[in-house]
Amino acid sequence: MLLRLVVAIALGALIGLERELIGKEAGVKTSLLVSAGSAIFTLIGISLPYLVAQDNLNDILARNGGYLNIIANIVVGIGFLGAGMILKNEHRVHGLTTAAVIWVAAGIGILAGLGLFEFAAAATFILSGLIFILRKASLVEKLSGVDK
Repeated sequence: MLLRLVVAIALGALIGLERELIGKEAGVKTSLLVSAGSAIFTLIGISLPYLVAQDNLNDILARNGGYLNIIANIVVGIGFLGAGMILKNEHRVHGLTTAAVIWVAAGIGILAGLGLFEFAAAATFILSGLIFILRKASLVEKLSGVDK
């Protein structure tokens, strides 16, 4: 469990690094906390049947998937957290990418909590790379005078 938590923290920090480097509100600390919290709740969810079962573990696993609702509720809860990051004014919407990074950090935390380290790491590196590349491409576009 501790290994899963440490992996979630490390990958969450990495996914938040781009936001941190450009001075956005939710950076490394927020992303690592979201990822770690998601991993913790995922570990609770997958551990519950073993904690409450006495002699009927197979029956609990076969007949009751309610413990998986904890994982499903992470997505909902993080949606509310992300919504708090989004602001709209007359001309633009601000914070949408930051909110999406928070949502992705939660997904990575869930993967780490489940022990799916390879997929969690691959998703982190791919998405972090894409965010960085797309930010650079957007900056080059703005500097070259190309208007959308």
